[in-house]
Amino acid sequence: MLKIVDLVKRRPQVSVAAFQQDWKDVAAASLRKLPGLVRYVQSHALPQGYGRGELLFDAIAEMWFADAAACAGALTSPAYADAMRAADPLVDADRMVRIPVDVHVIKDGPIPAPAVKNIEFVNRRPGMPLAPFRAYWQDVHGPIATRIPVLRRYEQNHLQLAAYAAAPAPAYDGLAITWFDSTADMKAGTRTPEYHITRADEPNFLPDGHLPIIVTTEHVLIG
Repeated sequence: MLKIVDLVKRRPQVSVAAFQQDWKDVAAASLRKLPGLVRYVQSHALPQGYGRGELLFDAIAEMWFADAAACAGALTSPAYADAMRAADPLVDADRMVRIPVDVHVIKDGPIPAPAVKNIEFVNRRPGMPLAPFRAYWQDVHGPIATRIPVLRRYEQNHLQLAAYAAAPAPAYDGLAITWFDSTADMKAGTRTPEYHITRADEPNFLPDGHLPIIVTTEHVLIG
């Protein structure tokens, strides 16, 4: 299964509420006609996330296809062109980032309904080669993070290796996606010893400081 993730920013003149409602409705109607699309999920930033100003992205869209051929056929189809035209009044195409990813399920728990979905935009520590970074993130750090007691599910989305050959250089090495029952649970998790152990491990493979995140709710529109 091939997964493509779009990191999406709305146009400046569109309100958050209008963007979330209209983009969901437009996509649900348009992308159902897309050949080969197995699953489509939108995750929208929580309104309270804007309390301190604009976010890096307003949402992500996740698309799953059976394989690369199905993906290529879908993204070059007239139905996809129609879907992009329908979304154009809402989505700032110049700020959209598309990343093909390989999904690694680190904690295979059920996704609660409703759920809070935390999306972290991941880059490796400056100077760290790619292969050791990916191995450390998945095999060492991942199991450490799964011990946070309120964490329901944890996936690492690693940028596909082929994407590194493209120009310009990819914006991110991947996404860390975690699910919680509620924002209260997510905040409670930051007060646990397991969380502090997880944070203490991050300088071994991540840049100093906090990585950018958006906290979202997800909408399964297809699949």
